[in-house]
Amino acid sequence: MATQHPLRIGTRGSLLAMAQAHETERLLAAAHPQLSEPGAMEIVEIKTTGDIVQDRALSEVGGKGLFSKEIDAAMMDGRIDIAVHSMKDLETWMPDGISLLSALEREDPRDVLITDKADSFANLPAGSLIGTSSLRRQAQILKRRPDLRVGLFRGNVQTRLRKLSEGVADATLLALAGLNRLGNTEIITEILEPDILLPAVAQGAIGLTCRTDDQRSADYIRSINHHETMTRVTCERAMLEALDGSCRTPVGGLAEFMADGSLRLRGLVAKEDGSEVYETSRQGPASEGAEMGKDAGDELRRRAGPGIFK
Repeated sequence: MATQHPLRIGTRGSLLAMAQAHETERLLAAAHPQLSEPGAMEIVEIKTTGDIVQDRALSEVGGKGLFSKEIDAAMMDGRIDIAVHSMKDLETWMPDGISLLSALEREDPRDVLITDKADSFANLPAGSLIGTSSLRRQAQILKRRPDLRVGLFRGNVQTRLRKLSEGVADATLLALAGLNRLGNTEIITEILEPDILLPAVAQGAIGLTCRTDDQRSADYIRSINHHETMTRVTCERAMLEALDGSCRTPVGGLAEFMADGSLRLRGLVAKEDGSEVYETSRQGPASEGAEMGKDAGDELRRRAGPGIFK
């Protein structure tokens, strides 16, 4: 049976964003035979402010919403039906009229070091310049290696690699998930364990949204939800919500299932210069993930005090 109109999938236009949209398209077609018919789905590329503005840190020009507000507008205008997002780029609170209903199976959430100056983070020469746009990465780098320097490094994966080859920085950090999805892991110098660099909340997860009143699209994307991933990122995002966290505050969080089936959450909040880092953890039933996240966030907010949350 043909669909009412092509299911229009909104996404950013980077190679990684397109790879995520095509993965969504593949999963939907596998779950719904009618969507495998020619013309049943259409990928719609949307240019976002975050893609256009590359010379300033996100925290200076509006935060995470820079990667989603144009996509949200296209959804509310009826130009797209569903949207595919890197979930770490989504704001903590969804806009009115839009629901986050599904997550695809999470890729490896860890960060990686890319450099030709050393064989590991520990062995980077003192004074090396690390290029990153992430305050979370900056704070944790400077906590562990205050002898390093950090400079602004914006752009998609390809742009950052080009800048690195041009000598704009000595090293950079990227999400392993994106390199896995692009088949570009040969450039990795070192995979950084969460004990060294705690990932961003929801890093490695792809989130699917639709209009709250669009039952057709909601049914489609719910059908490909990966429950374990959604449980993990719900816990992490509950912590972020309690912290009122944005890209203006260095926050890390990772929830993982343990061998006994329980859920363990690690979280941190820090000053940008790494001079103060507050960490906590929780472990309990997966069904209480959101409560654990909120409790961890409340604790970190109390301990850090208002000075960190500018």
